[in-house]
Amino acid sequence: MVIVLIVLFAATLVYFFLSERVSNFIWLLSVQGVILFGIAFNNLLHIQPLGLILILLETLIVKAIVIPWFLNQLRHKNELKRVHESKVPVFYSLIIISAILIGSFLLSYTIDNEIIQLRFFTVALATVIGGMYFIVIHKNIFSHLVGFLIIENGTFLLSLAVGGEMPFLVSLAVLLDVLIAVLVIGVFLNKVRDSFDTILVSKLNKLKD
Repeated sequence: MVIVLIVLFAATLVYFFLSERVSNFIWLLSVQGVILFGIAFNNLLHIQPLGLILILLETLIVKAIVIPWFLNQLRHKNELKRVHESKVPVFYSLIIISAILIGSFLLSYTIDNEIIQLRFFTVALATVIGGMYFIVIHKNIFSHLVGFLIIENGTFLLSLAVGGEMPFLVSLAVLLDVLIAVLVIGVFLNKVRDSFDTILVSKLNKLKD
């Protein structure tokens, strides 16, 4: 069951680079939250019940519901439908993200450590790197926010890779979610579009000139 969820999670990562609609990005983040809920539930049953409940609420409520809701509010406020064309064509991005997944798989199996659960580590590493790449190839602030949230989901999955022996790292992922939520709210309240009539990073950079 866990393997199926991990494969589905990897599939959502690839789909991020196929889609151009903002609503699809938000939907994919919500789906990732639900998948992480399933993974955490299956992998962390042996930890203290209170800690397990908090982690499950954090994945299902914060990742799958609260953050997507804030992003939807931001999308409607700024009338976002599609992201601007990325710096890299979709075909090349698919090749690159596939290479990242394969490279992460090969790298993870060079690690000789009984504590690390490689089934999580492989996709977690690919998700963090893929999130960074997503930020680099897109031009607007909303897409960068999505990229940061992809990285955070990868960080949570990475914490599960050692969560069996170090549950504190799983709790750390909760803190990272709070910081990301603050970032989302901050961008929403700052009303970037109201102030500058754009969310393109390239145009905002010209304000410094």
